[in-house]
Amino acid sequence: GRLEFVGGGWCMSDEAAAHYGPAIEQLALGRRFLRREFGACGTPRVAWQIDPFGHSRQLAAIFAQMGYDGLFVGRVDHQDKATREQLQEMELLWRASGSLPPPAADLFTGILPNVYNPPSGFCWDQLCSDPPVVDEDSEENNVDSIISAFLQIAASQAESYRTNHIIMTMGSDFHYENANLWFKNMDKLIAHVNARQANGSRVHVLYSTPSCYLWELHRANLSWSLKTDDFFPYADGPHQFWTGYFTSRPAFKRYERLSNNFLQICSQLEALAGPVAWEGPYGPGNSSVLREAVAVAQHHDAVTGTEKQHVADDYARQLAAGWESCQLLVANALASLSGSKENFIFCNALNISVCPLTEAAGRFTVILYNPLGRRVSWPIRLPVNGASYAVTDPQGQPVPSEVSPGQLPRPPARPAVWELLFQASAPPLGFSTFTVSRLSRGGPRAHPARTPVLSQPREIQNEHLRVLFDPLTGHLKEIQNLDKSISLPVFQNFYWYNASVGNDDSPQASGAYIFRPNSSEPIPVSSSKRVSTHLVKVGGGDGVPGARGVPRVLSPQPCLLQNALVQEIHQNFSSWCSQVVRLHAGQPYVELEWTVGPIPVADGWGKEIISRFETTLQTDSRFYTDSNGRQILERRRDYRPTWNLSQTEPVAGNYYPVNSRIFIKDKKFQLTVLTDRSQGGSSIFDGSLELMVHRRLLHDDNRGVGEPLVELGADRQGLVVRGRHLLLLDTVESAADQHRLLAQELFMAPYVVLAPGGGPSYRHGQPSLRQFSALRRELPPNVHLLTLTPWDAGTLLLRLEHQFERGESVNGSQPVTVNLLNLFSAFTITSVQEMSLGADLPLSAISRLVWTPAIGPAQPRPVPKLDPSRVTLQPMEIRTFLATVRYKVPEA
Repeated sequence: GRLEFVGGGWCMSDEAAAHYGPAIEQLALGRRFLRREFGACGTPRVAWQIDPFGHSRQLAAIFAQMGYDGLFVGRVDHQDKATREQLQEMELLWRASGSLPPPAADLFTGILPNVYNPPSGFCWDQLCSDPPVVDEDSEENNVDSIISAFLQIAASQAESYRTNHIIMTMGSDFHYENANLWFKNMDKLIAHVNARQANGSRVHVLYSTPSCYLWELHRANLSWSLKTDDFFPYADGPHQFWTGYFTSRPAFKRYERLSNNFLQICSQLEALAGPVAWEGPYGPGNSSVLREAVAVAQHHDAVTGTEKQHVADDYARQLAAGWESCQLLVANALASLSGSKENFIFCNALNISVCPLTEAAGRFTVILYNPLGRRVSWPIRLPVNGASYAVTDPQGQPVPSEVSPGQLPRPPARPAVWELLFQASAPPLGFSTFTVSRLSRGGPRAHPARTPVLSQPREIQNEHLRVLFDPLTGHLKEIQNLDKSISLPVFQNFYWYNASVGNDDSPQASGAYIFRPNSSEPIPVSSSKRVSTHLVKVGGGDGVPGARGVPRVLSPQPCLLQNALVQEIHQNFSSWCSQVVRLHAGQPYVELEWTVGPIPVADGWGKEIISRFETTLQTDSRFYTDSNGRQILERRRDYRPTWNLSQTEPVAGNYYPVNSRIFIKDKKFQLTVLTDRSQGGSSIFDGSLELMVHRRLLHDDNRGVGEPLVELGADRQGLVVRGRHLLLLDTVESAADQHRLLAQELFMAPYVVLAPGGGPSYRHGQPSLRQFSALRRELPPNVHLLTLTPWDAGTLLLRLEHQFERGESVNGSQPVTVNLLNLFSAFTITSVQEMSLGADLPLSAISRLVWTPAIGPAQPRPVPKLDPSRVTLQPMEIRTFLATVRYKVPEA
């Protein structure tokens, strides 16, 4: 047959803003569907990423580990493509990991000649205007001219490719509504081109498929040039860098990230509780609604922010429906595991400090579920209206808590202006239940007015860090790592780039896809050099009777409260841009919680907002960004590893996707910033680092959206976005030990479920559990539980990964061995089969084409026999298992 599935994911995913976790899941979901519907012959062998705007190293590694023989891409930078055409390097071998032994992550990659379009003059859809092939006996007969033009194009294309086989894509966006037009003309083209062979033509045309073409390339038995970097950033012209979409629609980018976080929690609880999660006291639970919504949100016009507003709204609506189905499932599972049928409340608006239960109730319980394989300490912030509260942990012991002024701005007509703060801890893959009781009503009485203090030196400090602010300007000035006795001057400020509307060089405007500032110098958000600031320290323990729950707003003095729960500097840059710089007790990072919007555009200027950090680090034009939240790639300003770059956009041409982190370093020290969503980032001058947090534009960039990126938000005044950057200052040697674990904590964050408390037993006589862990022991710090989800009846899908790269950490980068058989306490594993990364094929059934790189061959290693009691993970390795399990019968 001539029908072949390529790609095979739930969608053709983006490669810049998609995180590797959901990227794997959407591919696995699509492949499983194809296998279920079409059997073994439905399994795709070729990855087909013909429209994404740049291509990532980590996604290439994922395709390789799923068993794909090769990848075809459509869009590469116009300078890169011109160079490759000249050197006949349009087809290459991509070595997509520096940690996995070759050829495990090697992927043959072909760059298509015309993105995904037909050659010029040969577009025969009803949307096209090219002349059809007229081969009747008439004066309109154009066979000779059309065939000659085609042969000329074929000969020209063949000069850029190395074998005597070339590929042409015949179709484009929205084509084949009337397929007959295409096939009628292509049938004629094939017949007339091949007829010329009788006159000595050496061109043969046939209908084919990507894998047939790939097979012929493999049969040519050539060696191929090797690529180890990635295909970012992508530009299709000198002033057309597609680096705006790294940030576009920042609220949706965060919602997608949160939704995957909740999907993992939902899937884990479904696996831990077993079938009772689907049909329990709260109704039918279903994780597939959210799984499919998160999968389609990975699309290259979804998480990218490059869709029309009503389409973005629809993606969000699908995610919201998925949350509802999963919340029923989570309630069923929590009731079963805890033994208590509580009235579980999911406060979805905690991000804007809204939760009716905590604002009104005198007593309630807080259940913190931790999806990570290690114990986590997590700050809880809940909107309340009382003056003071008592919090107890699962053992009934008191937990230090405080009431603090909530963060502004807050939604209109909301009375709660206070937040209850406490530090909660939850065991690995489990939950802890805390009880909260109000001690007194009314806001804290002793709360003095928050007044800006600009004259004294100011600082905040916990046991790990001291953060200093400039007494004159209120800006961040210096960070000190007290554990390592190191210090770094760090200045931080918000700026905006003025979005180009086009100029004499090019009519190109900044838009949803393309970032094009009209100047390389951004404008400070604050019109004054001074930033209005005030200090809030929240902590009990100074021995003052009755002082618990009273925030102290102080002008900072040298003697500081060492045991405060949290210390904050509130900075106000403008009416639409503010930030809280926060130190939590016990945490080795500085949290910067920024709130930006509505971006003002009444002056007629679109604006692209950045947070920029300036340091004294000697960075030699280099900075580092992650690839889909996993591998780290070195970036160099105004440089590309595989061709001589002619830089035409000094800012936009140096922007890269930042999925989870960006850092700069010198020989000794490293400053890392972790993000809570995908953003664009760069280092525009040495020692600096910047992240674009929000953008609002007044013109379309003419790449297919057909509307400007204005995002009006719920009140139609303009979108307000809040997010977090976590700052780490460390030595170069030990930086990865911190940022690897912290990035996973941000990505797989613990989740809060609330209840009034006092619910009946789940089963008659069943004791209620206030703390639960599904693991018998914590996973080692370099091992991450990537996936735990039900598969078929009685089987679970389990993915374990080594989350360090080779050579990145003295201890973290060592191989690590785990015993699967006694890892879980919630069920007993009776048998295990190792699968490919996509989980649709046994690992032993994966047989990929072996390609020879120009530097010499690398032979695939045989799959060793699985011993589930000794599963060893090498750096960056992900291992996938199907486990048959038997659930423990709960004791009555």
